[in-house]
Amino acid sequence: MTNTITIEEYLNEESNTTILIDVRDKEELNLGKIENSIHIPLEEISYNLDSIDKNKKIYIYCKTGKRSNEAVEQLSELGYDAYTLEGGYEAYKNHVSSLEPVKIDAKGEMCPGPIIKVADTIKELRDGQKVYVEATEDAFESDIKIWAERTGNNLESLKIEDGIIKAVIQKIDKPQIPADNDKTFVVFSGDLDKTIAAFIIANGAASMGRDVTMFFTFWGLNILRRPEKVSVKKTLIEKAFGFMMPRGTKKLGLSRMQMAGAGPRMIRSIMDSKGILSLEELVETAKEHGVRLVACQMSMDIMGIHKEELIDGVELGGVSTFIGSGEKSDMSLFI
Repeated sequence: MTNTITIEEYLNEESNTTILIDVRDKEELNLGKIENSIHIPLEEISYNLDSIDKNKKIYIYCKTGKRSNEAVEQLSELGYDAYTLEGGYEAYKNHVSSLEPVKIDAKGEMCPGPIIKVADTIKELRDGQKVYVEATEDAFESDIKIWAERTGNNLESLKIEDGIIKAVIQKIDKPQIPADNDKTFVVFSGDLDKTIAAFIIANGAASMGRDVTMFFTFWGLNILRRPEKVSVKKTLIEKAFGFMMPRGTKKLGLSRMQMAGAGPRMIRSIMDSKGILSLEELVETAKEHGVRLVACQMSMDIMGIHKEELIDGVELGGVSTFIGSGEKSDMSLFI
């Protein structure tokens, strides 16, 4: 008799002591798969024994259970501790879809906050699980539609009740996003308003699973400077440049309505009252989500900025770094 295990029992197992094998045909993978499973079609099991650790429990699934039973019998005869997932992938989908949706309260938050919350939550869920999110920013109605469409997740429902946008999104595992969907930004300006816009777009792109590179050059390098003074040896001209340029994000001015420094303070105050992430929070969020921050070495040399003066998480690069990133992107912005 074939050893079996239920989906519920499997999900409670320690993943580091088990191997999960999907024995369906390659075409069936488009319907989804169980997370962390490796694909070995049934007819290829005997050719891939070297990749199956005999010291671990082997769990096998197909669509409903017939093919996985055959695979378990083959491996059991060879001394493997093998089990079939009862009901196969269909049972897994039914189990996951029956779970209570994970709830997200994004009311009062502004772009890109709600989308980032959805993306971070979806990332941790199993294929088929759902998220129920409530938001009050009007733009979220459009954003969540596009986000779901472009990330391959299923927007099951979307409605507005009493001014609250309510959405249910089901996680759908899809093939990886093509490399030519990357995004590349040249951040030339050191203006506060333009920098905020750049990091909002970068965070939004990262939340959609895109690889994002931000290439900082000339005045944009001031965004990456540490706010505190760093003791490094400089020439007289380098010292003069450093004195005249803003040190870090909190010293950036506006491109318009600077008003002797009152404009930036007013913008920051409005952002805080509207629930918008501060520029400093946007920078940290971008780094946490894998946005690549690249400082132009040539511009640093011209402006007398040393690598010790840059915030953590910044890499140095030149024109080839930018071109290489741009060639893999379907969008390059000059800000």
